[in-house]
Amino acid sequence: MTNPQSCLVIGAGLAGLAAAVALASRGVRVTILESRPRLGGRASSFTDPTTGRLVDACQHVSMGCCTNFTHLCRTLGLEHFLEPQPRLWFMTPDGRSSVFKADPWPAPLHLGRALLGAHYLTTTDKVRIAWGMAALIRESPDADPPLLDWLKAHRQNNRCIERFWGVVLTSALNETVDRVGLKYARKVFRDGFLVHRDGFTVHVPTVPLGRFYGDELRTWLDRHGVKVLENKGARRLGTRNSEEGTPRSIDHVELRDGETLSADHYVLAVPFDRVLDLLPESLQTLPTFAGLANLQASPITSVHCWFDRPVMDRPHMVLVDCLGQWVFNRGQDHAEPGTGNLERPISAEWYVQVVVSAARPLRGQGREEVQRQIVEELASLFPKVRVATLLRAKVVTEHAATFSAVPGVDRWRPTQASPLPNLALAGDWTATGWPATMEGAVRSGYLAAEVVLQRLGRTEKLLQPDLA
Repeated sequence: MTNPQSCLVIGAGLAGLAAAVALASRGVRVTILESRPRLGGRASSFTDPTTGRLVDACQHVSMGCCTNFTHLCRTLGLEHFLEPQPRLWFMTPDGRSSVFKADPWPAPLHLGRALLGAHYLTTTDKVRIAWGMAALIRESPDADPPLLDWLKAHRQNNRCIERFWGVVLTSALNETVDRVGLKYARKVFRDGFLVHRDGFTVHVPTVPLGRFYGDELRTWLDRHGVKVLENKGARRLGTRNSEEGTPRSIDHVELRDGETLSADHYVLAVPFDRVLDLLPESLQTLPTFAGLANLQASPITSVHCWFDRPVMDRPHMVLVDCLGQWVFNRGQDHAEPGTGNLERPISAEWYVQVVVSAARPLRGQGREEVQRQIVEELASLFPKVRVATLLRAKVVTEHAATFSAVPGVDRWRPTQASPLPNLALAGDWTATGWPATMEGAVRSGYLAAEVVLQRLGRTEKLLQPDLA
C-alpha cells in the first residue's frame, strides 16, 4: 500500500485491540483512542493501594474453543501467559469435590466418565442430562426460545437445572438459566464440551491482566506503527452530511477535552451502553443502532481476599449450590515496602478471588455484607480458612460487565458494517455468533477489520475457524 489509509479505533478493549492488530498488520495506519490510562477495557487490573501490586478487577479465563482469542494472543506473543487447566474441580457446600477431566476418547465420549463421577448428581440426574444434551445438539443453531422452558420440556428436573445447567451457564454467560435463551446455551455446550476434546479446557492468565496487556502488546503495537492515545475519551462522532442534512460519513471524533481527530476510517469499539451517547441524533434512530437500547446489562462481582496462610490446595474450585461460582487460588503474594499505606510489617499473603456471576442478588447490599457472606462461605468450604486470619479484602462489581443473552437477543445486535461507508462496529455486543466473552470481543474486532479492508477493496478472511 503506497499511500496507506488511516483508521481511528475508538476503544482499547479486546475488540478494539483485535481490530487494530488485524489492520496494522495489513498496512493500515492505526490510531487507538482510549479513555482510560490502560489497555484491555473491562479485562483490566487496578493497583492495590496496600501493596502497589496489580490486581484484576475480575478473573478472566478463556477456553480451548476460543480460537480467535488464542490467535490474537499468539500474534502478540502473549500465549505463554495462559496456563491450561486440564482438570476442573467441582465442590458442594458439604466440602466434597469431584474432578472433571477428559478421557483419551473422541468427543463427545471424552467427558462421559467425568459426568458419571459428579457426586452432586444422582444416577437418574445423569441420565436426564445425557438425554437433554442429545436433544440440545439436535436443535437448530438459530432456535432461541427461553431456555428454562426448553429444559423442563426435555425432562430436566430442578436439581439438574440448578446443579448442572445453571452451574455451567451462569459462569459462561454471566446470566441465570431463567433469563437466557436456548441459542447461546447450546453454543456453550456444543463448542465447549461436545465437538472437540480440547474445547472445555480452561486457560487462566498467570499474570495480572494489566501485565497481560502490557509490555509485549505495546511492543507489538509500536513495532507496527500503531499510535496509542490513552486518557483521551471520545465525546461525539461528527458526520459529513449531504445537502439534505443526511449523514454520509464520519468526519471526525470530538474528544472530551475539545480536541478533534480525523481519519479515513473509524472503528467504534466501546461498550454497548456508550454507543448511542457517541452518535449524533440523526444516527441513533437508524435500525442498526436503535436496537442497542434494548440490550440489558448483567453484573459480575469479585471478592478479593488475602489471608495470612494458604487456605486452598487446588488452583480453583467451581462451586455448586453456593453464592459464588468460582474460587481462584492466586497463590502467595508479598507486600512490598514503599508501595501504598502499609500498616503492618512486610509479610507474605495468600490471595484468593471469588467470582459471583449474574450478581443481581447482591444489588443493594453493602460491600461489607457481601464480603461477610463470601468469607463465611469460604470458611464453610475450606477448613483452613477457619484458622486463617483475613488480612484484608476488597469487593469489586462491574455493573455492566456483559450484555444479557436473553431469548432473541440477536435481533438487537448489529453487524460490524454500519450504514456509513467509513464506520465499522466492534464489541462483543455486535453480531458475532458468540455470547459476551473475550472470544466474542476478538471475533468482533476481526470482523470489523474485514469490513474496513473490504471497503478498501481488499477481501480478506480474518476470522479463525472453530475447533472441529
